[in-house]
Amino acid sequence: MDKQNLDLAKQYFSGFSKLNFEERLDRLIELGALSTEDKKFLSDGCKMDLSLAEKFIENVIGYFQLPIGVATNFVIDKKAYAIPMAVEETSIIAAASKTAKWVRDSGRITTHIVGKEVIGQIQVAKVSDYAKFKKVILQEKNNFMDMVNRDVAHGLVRRGGGVTDIIVRAVERGDGQFMGVVHVLVDACDAMGANIVNQVCEYLKGPIQELTGETVTMCILSNLVDSKVTHARVEVDNIDMTLASKIVEASLFAKQDPYRAATNNKGVLNGIDPILIATGNDWRAVEAGVHAYAARSGQYRSVTSWNIEDDKLVGKFEAPLVLGIVGGVTKLHPMAQMSLRMLGVECAEELSKICASVGLIQNLGALKALTTEGIIEGHMKLHIKNLALGAGAKDSEAPILQERLEKVLKETKRVSPSQATEILKEMRLEV
Repeated sequence: MDKQNLDLAKQYFSGFSKLNFEERLDRLIELGALSTEDKKFLSDGCKMDLSLAEKFIENVIGYFQLPIGVATNFVIDKKAYAIPMAVEETSIIAAASKTAKWVRDSGRITTHIVGKEVIGQIQVAKVSDYAKFKKVILQEKNNFMDMVNRDVAHGLVRRGGGVTDIIVRAVERGDGQFMGVVHVLVDACDAMGANIVNQVCEYLKGPIQELTGETVTMCILSNLVDSKVTHARVEVDNIDMTLASKIVEASLFAKQDPYRAATNNKGVLNGIDPILIATGNDWRAVEAGVHAYAARSGQYRSVTSWNIEDDKLVGKFEAPLVLGIVGGVTKLHPMAQMSLRMLGVECAEELSKICASVGLIQNLGALKALTTEGIIEGHMKLHIKNLALGAGAKDSEAPILQERLEKVLKETKRVSPSQATEILKEMRLEV
């Protein structure tokens, strides 16, 4: 979808959560987010042959399915998106869609990325002469890059990428000695880059050992990619200043206190991880990078911040989100392929920007809830459907049970599985 479809997106997303399954699929087809083939695949239960699973992992016994839904109302850099999210937690998609609507109608989301290279590491555990080691590597840097771009990364070079720089670092061992660490910077284009970066580093192992006389002990990519950082910015106009001030104070709490920062960042990842899973990306690598980046100052801090600027509430996200839209699961898994088609992304950087935006919006929704009605009431209201299912309510009983549980929640600010079971028993005695 492009900016010409913004009004159409608003129209088709209006009342989206009230539609039944078939109606949702039809809306997404009309919007251009799904094809008729996608609808059939989804309607048939997303069935996949076990032979595909055998290609992914060892000792296959089946598939574990997560629900996949659509976050609505997102307009990022003036482009509208229907965002697939694979997740089991009740409130995530609802909160993201609700908060995105608020921002769409009263503000804007903008993004940019600083840097483009991912990082490979070549380690010499006990460098005998670091000064000599560094001098030789830097003298041969251009030769190393030419060799590896010709022999290993030629595919990336054809697409405008490849190895762009080599940096040498000394890392303290803690015993008075140093490790020698070579950082190889690689523009992986639209791939996440793990495999090619590891191949590049392994290729350079021999030449580095031969020219320096040192022994290379490890070659591996780094998931702390501070050389490629995704930024998202949310602005909310005409906001109540009391609410804005509360959100700013909550943001300061997450900046200054690592205990709060951990939960804050988990909430941000509530928005990011489901997109990574839906698109077949390595969410574990992304989480590792986000958490490492959050601790880069020596104290673990929030990857988001909120402030008041010119009577606007302004939020910022900053962290590495290294993703791919080519290779691996993204091209083999039918659900990942469908999710990427739904998003209509043209490059991996666009996908990173979407993830950053959803993470920041998720954070805004959580902070708004925490500083107003509290997290329990909003979360538990959405969780009531699960409580009704867990209590064993039939389809005809579920709406009545949910209504009664909502009444209990409103009166007592809490609701539990045992209460759901007791109320269901009472309902059945009334019949």
